[in-house]
Amino acid sequence: MPAGFYARPPVPQAARMALCWNGPVGWTGRTVAWLLLVAGLAALAYGSRLSEGKPPEDALYRYETAIGGIVIYLILLAVVLWIGRGLPKRDFLALRPPGSWGRALGLALGGYVAIFIGAGLIIVGLDAGDEQGLTPEDWDSSRLGPYAANFVAVALVGPVVEELTYRGAGMTLLGRFGAAVAVVVTALGFGLGHGLVLALPALVFFGLVTALLRLRTDSVYPSMLVHCAFNATSLIVAVAV
Repeated sequence: MPAGFYARPPVPQAARMALCWNGPVGWTGRTVAWLLLVAGLAALAYGSRLSEGKPPEDALYRYETAIGGIVIYLILLAVVLWIGRGLPKRDFLALRPPGSWGRALGLALGGYVAIFIGAGLIIVGLDAGDEQGLTPEDWDSSRLGPYAANFVAVALVGPVVEELTYRGAGMTLLGRFGAAVAVVVTALGFGLGHGLVLALPALVFFGLVTALLRLRTDSVYPSMLVHCAFNATSLIVAVAV
């Protein structure tokens, strides 16, 4: 991981976060709403896993999987925007460019590598590779259309909305309690939101790295880039090897 990855966030970030503690709703209401949202997502994820088990082996070869996933992500985004109503989205969701794109891309590359190595070792060590059961084992060229639709849902829409939810809104709201609290709580929420047990440590590790990336760059864009790249790589490798 690049040097300085764990350093304190720049001072301007704290000033921007202060915007959330003013206004008609107040920071307490927004933070509670966000925590309830994250808890609800985790409950739904684990409830679905317990009642339905793994998704079908050909889930990513079905259009309904992509459509359903995108609809759910859009609903999630709408709730996040509702929580941040009345606040500048640029500040609430950290939708601002990093101070230096060169530095941000370097940190993003370091985070990408760290996730692949760290999460990969965790998954192998815990034998959690097949727990999610989403990626297909074989490539079916006759079903390119639905796979492409699911690629957009999993490698673009999903990562963008999840980053806005956890590293955007979550980091901003919890930043009042300190960087460490914001990083740890958003990472745990992100991990639990996937409804997995064996792979939970790997997902939390993913959340920690992307949260630190958000912290170091004062922007959600680098973590979005890492998340999209990771999911895209996973989907490509799954059918290419």
